Parts: sequence; C-alpha cells; structure tokens
Amino acid sequence: MNDLEKTTEGQAVEATQDPVEQEQATTEAAPEEQAAEAAQDSVQEAGAEAAPETAPEEQAPAAPPVPVNPNMGWYIIHTYSGFENKVKDSLRSRAEAFAYSDKIGEILIPTEDVVELRAGKKVTSKRLIYPGYVLVQMEMNDELWHVVKNTPRVTGFVGGGHAPTPLSADEVNQILYRQATAADKPKPKMTFAKSETVKITDGPFTNFTGKVDEVNPDRNTLRVLVTIFGRATPVELDFFQVEKM
Repeated sequence: MNDLEKTTEGQAVEATQDPVEQEQATTEAAPEEQAAEAAQDSVQEAGAEAAPETAPEEQAPAAPPVPVNPNMGWYIIHTYSGFENKVKDSLRSRAEAFAYSDKIGEILIPTEDVVELRAGKKVTSKRLIYPGYVLVQMEMNDELWHVVKNTPRVTGFVGGGHAPTPLSADEVNQILYRQATAADKPKPKMTFAKSETVKITDGPFTNFTGKVDEVNPDRNTLRVLVTIFGRATPVELDFFQVEKM
C-alpha cells in the first residue's frame, strides 16, 4: 500500500470514530482549559485589587452663613442735606474702626428714579425720597449711640434722646416698597399745582399757554385750560408736554 492510500485510510478511520468517544475527548480537555481560564481571571482580579484607588477630589468647605443679629432695629438719623452718602461711608468706616461691624447692618438712603426733559430727551436720574435722612440698621446701646451721633455731619437720631424709637416693620416695608416701585416706574421730576400757568411745548397746542385745572400724579397728566377762539377749553396733557412759566 502506498503512502497516499495510508493517508486516505487514516482520515477515513478518524471520520468514522464514535461520537461518544469524541465527546469524552472533549470533556477530558475541558478541565485543563477551565483551569487556565480560572488562573487568568485570578491574575486579573489580583491586579485590580493591587491597583491604587483614585482619591476623590477634595471640595472646599462651604462658607458658614453670616449670622443675623436679632437685636437690630431700624433707626433714622438726621444729617446735613447733601451729605447723606458721606455719612453712610463714615458710618461704615467708624463701625470697622470701633469693631462694631456686627452691630451695624444695612445703611439705607431711600431714593427714587425721576425723569426730566433735557434738550428734548427724557433723562432718568436719582432723587432722594427723604433728603437729610439716613436709615441705619443697628443694635442700639449707649456706646454705639455715641459713635453714630458723633459721626461727622450727623445732627442726631429722630424719635428720642438717648433711647430713640426704632421703626416698625410696617414703616420699613413701606419705605422699601416705595423705593422698589419707584425703580420700576420712574416719576417726573417736575411738579405742578392747580391754577399754575404753564406753556405747552409738544402736541397740536404747542406754544399755547394755559392754567392748570387738575393734576393727576398717578397718571402723570394735567388738565390745562387753554383759551381757543375766546373760550377756555380743557386739554389733557402729559407732564412732559408742558413747562412752567
């Protein structure tokens, strides 16, 4: 028998091998493969345990809340007119110098937005609601009373001698509400009175003169009596459409 016939015969024998024997051979090889896989898994787990854990990022501690002094109340101090802002700055400086920063809170100078005409254009500016007065939130005691009262350009507290009366919550809320609403709806800077003579500067009656018959500050309008064809005729105008004579 030649070599080719031997090879062909060997292949035929393997092809005709019992399937049960093939399964047994596969089963016998499986434990070795499983053992190898188990050993590889053990090595990977050991490497994972040996790897150092990444430390979490450290976060900066949150700043503690600023404590609110429950003994503070709102007081009004009288100042020289026109020096309200300087008094406010001086109070802040003196509070730090005398270590009273924890006993003096907010310092408020109530203002409102007003509108006026300049060169034919509306210009908005700030106006003091209470000229010559400053509101101070503070813890009242004799020593602090002297510090505030002796601040340059301060003439004294409103509402008592050494024991001034603090504002009520309603009074403070009214002041704050007026300041907030004034910012949303600026008021005209000029004011008018009944029977006052004005000159119309805008609209179909420009250059006419008349007398104010009625003032409506909520709507910022006037009713002016203008003489037309010998008769007094009421004309409703905006504050910005007239000027005082």
